[in-house]
Amino acid sequence: MEVTMLVDESTILINVHAKHKEEVLQLMSDNLVAHGFVNKSFTGAVIAREHEFPTGLPMDGMAVAIPHTDIEHVRKKTISIAQLNEPVEFGVMGGTDSERVTVKLVFMLAMEEAHSQLTILQQLMKLFQNKEAMTQLAYATSKQEIKTVVLNHLGTETKGGKCI
Repeated sequence: MEVTMLVDESTILINVHAKHKEEVLQLMSDNLVAHGFVNKSFTGAVIAREHEFPTGLPMDGMAVAIPHTDIEHVRKKTISIAQLNEPVEFGVMGGTDSERVTVKLVFMLAMEEAHSQLTILQQLMKLFQNKEAMTQLAYATSKQEIKTVVLNHLGTETKGGKCI
């Protein structure tokens, strides 16, 4: 499954005001619950997993976080994207407890199959490594603009806003 098939405007949050990572994760999870993508248990599970296994990813140019949790909390796979008004700190993936990275973009994965996360992460890495695309995402002014940037930089053509 391609990343572009998982990007839906209902799961894109722009100009999010949050003081800390838990607030970001709560807002994103609540939105996924409200749109029927995940069970209510997803919220607590993703926050607990983030504390144990941080998902901040320092990139050349702009750091991101890619929180996710176990498949039993997911109803329908999707990717939620949050553009933060002000960056917040996340722990560094695979780092020590004290390593932090300042994040302005969060890509929350809700996958139904365990192996899907690795495939999706590989595709997203192409986007994360593109400084121009990441800057466009960080300063986009609409959900449609974020969706378009993601679709354009992952090589999938669109027709009328739909993936083809």
